[in-house]
Amino acid sequence: MSDVQARIAEDVKNNDVLLYMKGTPVFPQCGFSSMAVQILSKLGVQFKAIDVLADPEVREGIKQFSNWPTIPQLYVKGEFVGGADILREMFEGDELKPFLQEKGVALANA
Repeated sequence: MSDVQARIAEDVKNNDVLLYMKGTPVFPQCGFSSMAVQILSKLGVQFKAIDVLADPEVREGIKQFSNWPTIPQLYVKGEFVGGADILREMFEGDELKPFLQEKGVALANA
């Protein structure tokens, strides 16, 4: 395992809700990352965000780590959930909130 893969694995393990995104929650750098932040914020989820634009190794490494070609990527309790489209579908289908609750994630707006 490369250093970047080990670092990603450690971040995924140590954060209940982790979003790899372009930009920051305050200043997203793409529409998909912005949508992911809006969905998590609407549910009142506290999450850690990692800006892949700040580290090209992480930007490529996360794609290999998850075997998923796009960013953003959401991890909950160490499990890869998916990207922006999956997040949106789960949210619109009222599946995301129960999923997060089942995983033991506290929701401020629950």
